[in-house]
Amino acid sequence: MSDRSGARRVLATPGGGIESIRIEAFEPPAPGPGEALVRMRTASLNYRDLLGLRGYLPDMEGRDTYVPLSCGCGEVVAVGEGVERVASGMRVSPIFALGWISGGFETLTSAHVGGPVDGTAASMAVFPAESLVVIPDMLGDLEAATLTCAGATAWSALTLVRPIHAGDLVVLQGTGGVSIATLQFAKAFGAQVAITSSSDAKLSRARSLGADICVNYTREPDWAAAIRREAGRGGDLLVDVVGAKELDQSVAALDDDGVIAAVGLLSGDSSRMSKTARPIAPVMTGNRDTFEAMLRGIEVNAIHPVVDKVYPLDGLADALNELEHGNFFGKIALEIR
Repeated sequence: MSDRSGARRVLATPGGGIESIRIEAFEPPAPGPGEALVRMRTASLNYRDLLGLRGYLPDMEGRDTYVPLSCGCGEVVAVGEGVERVASGMRVSPIFALGWISGGFETLTSAHVGGPVDGTAASMAVFPAESLVVIPDMLGDLEAATLTCAGATAWSALTLVRPIHAGDLVVLQGTGGVSIATLQFAKAFGAQVAITSSSDAKLSRARSLGADICVNYTREPDWAAAIRREAGRGGDLLVDVVGAKELDQSVAALDDDGVIAAVGLLSGDSSRMSKTARPIAPVMTGNRDTFEAMLRGIEVNAIHPVVDKVYPLDGLADALNELEHGNFFGKIALEIR
């Protein structure tokens, strides 16, 4: 039996909503020169996936359908001519921006997995071998599937935007994938972490992962003051996953030399973001070098990413609905058969 037989993939329509997704059988291509064919075992969801289904992703002109999801883990089953970086049998994950090997935003490519490049919601996928990273044995397939976007974004915020040191205070909004990954990494760095949520149950889980200050913003609408009161000072870094609508509170939660790390496509008025009293640094996943540095940090510190809910490939619509309604802690993932 061919390694490529019986392959399935999800197809979505840009702007078509969750109801547009469907599963089809397909024949994946053989890997060409410099490419690797990967049997995908797992994938994970990000808010970006909902943006694609709402028609908000850039560079999608001319795409009637696409394979969604940006993150995943699988096993190399074949490689094309000239490939030396990976070999059959290796567990790998793709980086988010294919070809972004090193350097800052000036070297960032637009070949983003999950739109416009076909993504990881498929049982087989072909990627450039140089855009794959090898996953350490201590991580399970589901854990590894969380790292391409959420994990790498968290790592970049803590190491590139304002490098965090022991004793620093990191402020986090909510308990989604980026925030929980940042919590785990920040504690490994010896930092103090404050986190907000509207759910006491989620805050309890965050505390079990090492969160020092937990604020329910429903009971404490002035959550910045609550954090400062309990910590005795403002934060050094705030990882912003909300945007301009919480800008005043974000600024108030920081010390005078604190920095806001702004993640991805945020809500609200971008002109307000540019005029804030605190420096705002954009952060977006990471290049291959950053991904591999993160993997070393995960291995040394024995960090296990949090996967809250797992669905089969044909349950992607249900998983996306859970994501849209915020019914999760950490990450939602798929097992692909």
